[in-house]
Amino acid sequence: MDYKPPFLFRSGYWNTIYPTYFRKVDGVTYRRERIETPDNDFLLLDWSVVNPESPYLVIVSHGLEGRSDRAYVMGMVKAFNSIGVNALAWNFRGCGGEANRKPEMYHSCKIEDLECVIRHAVTKGFQNIVLIGFSMGGNLSLYYAGKKGDKILKEIKGVIAFSVPLDIRDTSETLAKPVNKIFMKRFLKMLREKLEEKEKLFPEIISLKGYDSIKNFKDFDDRYTAPLHGFKDAYHYWETCSSKQYLEDIMVPALIVNAKDDPFLGKNCYPDNVKNPYLTLEYPRYGGHVGFVLKREDGFYWSELRALEFFKTEIKGD
Repeated sequence: MDYKPPFLFRSGYWNTIYPTYFRKVDGVTYRRERIETPDNDFLLLDWSVVNPESPYLVIVSHGLEGRSDRAYVMGMVKAFNSIGVNALAWNFRGCGGEANRKPEMYHSCKIEDLECVIRHAVTKGFQNIVLIGFSMGGNLSLYYAGKKGDKILKEIKGVIAFSVPLDIRDTSETLAKPVNKIFMKRFLKMLREKLEEKEKLFPEIISLKGYDSIKNFKDFDDRYTAPLHGFKDAYHYWETCSSKQYLEDIMVPALIVNAKDDPFLGKNCYPDNVKNPYLTLEYPRYGGHVGFVLKREDGFYWSELRALEFFKTEIKGD
């Protein structure tokens, strides 16, 4: 299934930017649930249950500084709802519109939170679960599946991931390039807003003094992500949390789609020598980062159509 974009969307940058500012997804109604985590924090979950009789549930993980109401998340939820599959879009700690209780927030391999969500879904009676992730959420989902290997929960039937920073150092250094300044500034602005809330709650731990000197993820992760989450420095964090190292250990059907024109991803995010019969790697020429725009009457993007196709043929086995 090839992605053939409208002419204007043969630009990776335009394919990345357009959905963020212009895409609207109607027809998804969430029911919010708040669950406690084992370490006395909480997560905010948004359910879209359209078919209580369906044995399948997709759990959708958003990207860095995303949330469950982003258009790309809601588009995927709507696509699976359209075939009678229920969906659960969860918010990383602090991303659901409410600051979490602890100084720590989320990071690229905090699989404890993902497993907390999965186990909660199992208690609701869902026995066939598919993980779908975008960007950081894709890395998290793949990292979880690979790290668990043959010990993965039996309810997990597959993983689908788009625009994945399989090598986080490579992605961070690519985003630090001048050509990506607009994206880097946006991420740092959103992260600053998150830290402003944290500084009020934990002034003895988190300070924004000198934040303007931070110009890239190396600076940010050295100062905040690494020390808050137990890593030595940014390099240690990036190396530890990159899902690329665990791709050969995934033991459920998995799809990774990284567009070759994705402005966020460097060459190390396109491995071509992974030996794993469960894994399907696709590198379409176009698509940008979490883009894959199509102009269709039903509003679906190519990523949603590809996810449905993989689900039907490789996971559900229609």
